Amino acid sequence: MNTQTTATTPATSTASGRWGAVLRGARRQLVIDLRVQLFSPMLISWLIMPALGLLAIYFLRDSDVMGSEVSLAQLGIPGLLAMTVVTSGLIGIAGQLITERDDGTLLRAKAVPGGMPSRLIGDVAVNIGTALCPMLLLLGLAGFFVPGIWPSSPLAWFTLLWVSILGLFATLPFGAVFGAMLRTPALLWTTALGTYGLLAVSGIFYPLQALPGWLQVFAQALPVYWTGLGLRTALLPDEAVVLEIGQSWRVLETAGMLGLWTVAGLVLAPIALRRMARRQSGSAVAAARERVLNQGY
Repeated sequence: MNTQTTATTPATSTASGRWGAVLRGARRQLVIDLRVQLFSPMLISWLIMPALGLLAIYFLRDSDVMGSEVSLAQLGIPGLLAMTVVTSGLIGIAGQLITERDDGTLLRAKAVPGGMPSRLIGDVAVNIGTALCPMLLLLGLAGFFVPGIWPSSPLAWFTLLWVSILGLFATLPFGAVFGAMLRTPALLWTTALGTYGLLAVSGIFYPLQALPGWLQVFAQALPVYWTGLGLRTALLPDEAVVLEIGQSWRVLETAGMLGLWTVAGLVLAPIALRRMARRQSGSAVAAARERVLNQGY
């Protein structure tokens, strides 16, 4: 008995120390990357889409939706927030992984014990930060254009928070899968095109009931629709529920569907990332640099 206890304790301590080092590395990466993005011209890229969205919302503030008491501006705010969540989850992490793969960052991380999981955890944390910060800024400014759009109770703020985070976790793993699969940065447009296509048919800017029946079924199978629905639950007045399918916010269904997509992504992403890590080598990084020098991307 004593021998087993003695053997188990060092093993547990070693595993704990290893994961402690991984998390410390991820935290350092998060601080450094956020500092770089907050104090560089990259900050402008955070603000362009929210600024354009708010401009459009300003001109739509007096237009109602399908004869209801809800304006297009009210419906547009949770739509813009959902778009921020989905694009950060699918496009942001994919582009980041492709860049780090081609510039040798992931190869260097692979050479350090615990470096690869530390880097990937840091990438996820950075993308969460770069999604939530623009969302809060957009919501703060929207209150001056659309009265009453801010969450009206602590429960509404809590709903806004958990839907945003769960929406990110439902999309980030699939963004990582796309980043691991795409061979060159030039192919990132395929992910972007698909993402914006899903945004267009998922009812985040206009009631899903206005779309054909088959498209409604398709949209409800995707995390994009449920992210938008959850954010509308947090931000829109109670009378806006008449615009939803079944005239219900379907909070439990929202949590369940986003949870299912999160689990599916967490199963698929490690497989794709392990395959990408196996392909990482000095010759692959050199070929990527040669391609950039010759083609510019």
